Amino acid sequence: MPIVCEIKRITMATYEDFEKLDIRVGKIVKIEDFPKARKPSYKLQIDFGAEVGIKKSCAQLPQNYSKKDLKGKLVLGVVNFPPRQIGPAVSEVLTLGAPDDNGECILITPDKNVPLGAQLY
Repeated sequence: MPIVCEIKRITMATYEDFEKLDIRVGKIVKIEDFPKARKPSYKLQIDFGAEVGIKKSCAQLPQNYSKKDLKGKLVLGVVNFPPRQIGPAVSEVLTLGAPDDNGECILITPDKNVPLGAQLY
């Protein structure tokens, strides 16, 4: 039986496309369960510093993080996407992560202390 392999095509972006994204460092300041989400999720409030302020995000994190693990954690988020309705909640930022071996979210986090609101470049 032949082996079938799917190749995912990568769409090339320009540097100008990257410059349109506003990716900032924020600190998770509040975590709530989100029982109405289709998959296990939390509702987060993330402080992105004085310029951006505190924004809401919904993220599928309970598989890898307890609420205690998340409190005070520095994360990266895209702060200039339009708000998105996630069930009965609104997500104002996209909190960035990558899948683990099981396809569950691992947050992208700075490994050193950086100021809230610092912009990725």
